[in-house]
Amino acid sequence: MKLLFYKIINFLKSIFKLNFNDFTWIKTAKLIELNNIDVSEDPVRPELDIEWRTSHDRKIYGLEYNNQIEGIMCLAFTKDVPHSIRELDLMSRLAVYEQNADTIIAYTVWSRKKGAGKKIMEEALKFGKEMGYKRIVTLSPLTPMATHYHIRNGAKLLGHNPTTQNFEYSL
Repeated sequence: MKLLFYKIINFLKSIFKLNFNDFTWIKTAKLIELNNIDVSEDPVRPELDIEWRTSHDRKIYGLEYNNQIEGIMCLAFTKDVPHSIRELDLMSRLAVYEQNADTIIAYTVWSRKKGAGKKIMEEALKFGKEMGYKRIVTLSPLTPMATHYHIRNGAKLLGHNPTTQNFEYSL
């Protein structure tokens, strides 16, 4: 009987020690442009170095809260939808040369804090509208995690490619 009592007490203690996520921070988080990140943190495309991510008008954005970066998104700007990193590179170079980019390509997104992934995508959509872009499309890996992330956030699957998949968000 005494053992059962201690089990119940420990169970109740564990319930009250649960760390429920507090999402109030999301309301004041803001999207900022970053010049540098640790690319080894990128779970999607760690092989792309800083020079690649910031050349030819490609940008890195962070979701900042309390001087901490909680989410990161790398974007390229093109006229069409790429199906590979090589195509993304060529299309973003061409769009800079021709000055005709109308599509934002999110080619990597990750978060350091629960809720940051969804929030950074919302901020990217606002950014796209404000800047007058016509489309926001992803160049995502062929993983269930990427698929669920984009579907949960309201994107529509455009198609599967040999090594990637594209999702489109409504602006």
